[in-house]
Amino acid sequence: MRRFVPFVLAFALVLTGCGSAPSGDARTTARAQLAASDPSTTVVAVGDIACPPSGQVTRTTCRQARTATAAIALAPDRVIALGDEQYEKGRYRGFTGSYAKSWGQLLSLTWPVPGNHEYYTAGASGYYRYFAGQQPGSPGYYRRSVDGWQLYLLNSNCDQIDCTAERAWLRQQLDDPANQSDCALIAFHHPRFSSGGEHGSSLRMRRFWKIAYARGVDVALAGHDHDQERFAPMTPDGVVDRAHGIQEFVSGGGGRSLYAKGRTVPGSEFFKSRFGVLELTLRPHSYAWRFLSPGLHVRDSGSAVCR
Repeated sequence: MRRFVPFVLAFALVLTGCGSAPSGDARTTARAQLAASDPSTTVVAVGDIACPPSGQVTRTTCRQARTATAAIALAPDRVIALGDEQYEKGRYRGFTGSYAKSWGQLLSLTWPVPGNHEYYTAGASGYYRYFAGQQPGSPGYYRRSVDGWQLYLLNSNCDQIDCTAERAWLRQQLDDPANQSDCALIAFHHPRFSSGGEHGSSLRMRRFWKIAYARGVDVALAGHDHDQERFAPMTPDGVVDRAHGIQEFVSGGGGRSLYAKGRTVPGSEFFKSRFGVLELTLRPHSYAWRFLSPGLHVRDSGSAVCR
């Protein structure tokens, strides 16, 4: 988040510049050096995960066991499950019969958000029951913090909950002095931007993005389209803004199935219609990412300093 440059960074810049005004390259180098020495939290994020218990494993369907094995091998500190955790209707018996046998091995580390398929069971009752110990219950949005990051786990099913109240909550949380930090992240099921051919960009998420953008949120996570995609830092209206934009990652390759690519949305910098997971390394002033295959081959990677 755009807050202030910490004193330790300012001191490092003075040393780097040997008493003179630091150049842009020197400033970037100093910040990168500080970021690399920070403590870190590893987060695996993915959505659109488990087939029904009767689902048949094929090359392009029901690969939740493989993606779960990959996630376990990464030994994450936390998992963010980005909705549609259990197909087709998010029933509790589906969660216990399928999700629990794959991604359920990481249940104690998981912070979930609900997807639209969870609401195919009234009130997403199966989701709330299965994840009872990992989130506070309906209406399904909450805040967590790790290593200098504030994480806002949101419910983007605005046809099921009062999103006006949710946006007011998000605004209040982001403005609360007790929650101020250099870095912040929002996560929900429906992506503001997506080049996926099945669903694509969600205009209704623009209001959430406007609140987050105005308050300097750094990262947005989403699923819904069954692929992996990374965007440049963006404004809520879809303009690349590398100085102040929110960088969105769509991670919907959790196992259920794959969707073909649609029209490339401006700002998209990486796209693969493949199964796999997103790994984030969160540090107090920066983050790094890797999109990985189930075999842990790196498809895309990079890092950035929080704004």
